[in-house]
Amino acid sequence: MLDKHPQGSGKLKIFLGFAPGVGKTFKMLDEAIRRKRRGQDVVAGLIDAKGRAATREEIGDIEPVAPLPNGELDVNAIIARRPDVVLVDDLAHSNAPGSPEAKRFQDVEKILANGISVLTTVNVQNLESLNDSVADITGVRVSDTFPDRILHQAEEVELVDLTPRALINRLERGDVYPGEEVSAETRDWFREGNLASLRELAMREATHHVDEDVVEYRKVKHIEKPWAANDRIMICVSPTRYSLRLIRRGWRVGQRLHGDVVAVFVQDGPLGEREAKILQNDFSLAERLGIRTATLKGDVSEQLIDYAKQNNVTQIILGHPDRTRIQEMIKGSIVNDLIKALKTVDIMVIATERTAEPEH
Repeated sequence: MLDKHPQGSGKLKIFLGFAPGVGKTFKMLDEAIRRKRRGQDVVAGLIDAKGRAATREEIGDIEPVAPLPNGELDVNAIIARRPDVVLVDDLAHSNAPGSPEAKRFQDVEKILANGISVLTTVNVQNLESLNDSVADITGVRVSDTFPDRILHQAEEVELVDLTPRALINRLERGDVYPGEEVSAETRDWFREGNLASLRELAMREATHHVDEDVVEYRKVKHIEKPWAANDRIMICVSPTRYSLRLIRRGWRVGQRLHGDVVAVFVQDGPLGEREAKILQNDFSLAERLGIRTATLKGDVSEQLIDYAKQNNVTQIILGHPDRTRIQEMIKGSIVNDLIKALKTVDIMVIATERTAEPEH
């Protein structure tokens, strides 16, 4: 896991939403006011009220730091001012040409490195790893993105939630883009189905962040028994004709449990041309289903066991072993090895069918 607290660095809190208008900036300002009342020195680096009267009113007497002439965040001025906390809206924003940094998240990293804490806002569609998924959902390719590592390094991620119907009502009342005529493209993007899917993505990311904290706590406390905020399913992939069926079953299990799924392949020797092609097809299917993949090298049993322990896996899915009885006598049974070493992990062995996979 990435170090969330490098020595001397400020702490990052992200207010995560699934669409404009859910109330991220208002929530950030509300926390800023509470911190100021507790005696912290809080300044506003950049606040985008988007013409919303309630947001402008919430800013109150929070001291602003003047932006650069091009309207971007003045990082040097903030560092010179040295507040306890600075507010920065729109973490994924692309800076104007000629700015010291191309992206606002890079500005934020500089501020954090100087020991100043940051409160910031962002929408889930701006997360780099979800760019394809968001395009599939909305039909729009988001250009302003930020790397996943920023989210993972955050001290805290707070989900700012609202029902899709309530957000649509805000849009129709003119509360999301005050004084602007809402275009057909914007209305299409704010369709209830789109918003529901984006909301689910945001919830998963917030839950995943909590789960990362749990994993870190387990490491500190030397706890081996899995203790996850949500299930983690590991699909054990081997380059056989049955792998696609295994991946599909693993994906269905993950959907049913609302769990995180990863397909893992352990290479214990050279791959032939046919095996390499099969593995490529397996990983392509995993990618289409939104399943993460990992390739390890070494003894199959040892690598799978180590990966399961290090990643807090709660369920393992694999096919019936391909090894013959003689091979099992020499190398041992992978299934038996997993059962012996991972007594607190559920292991599911999926039946195979002697039919060729057309994708291969």
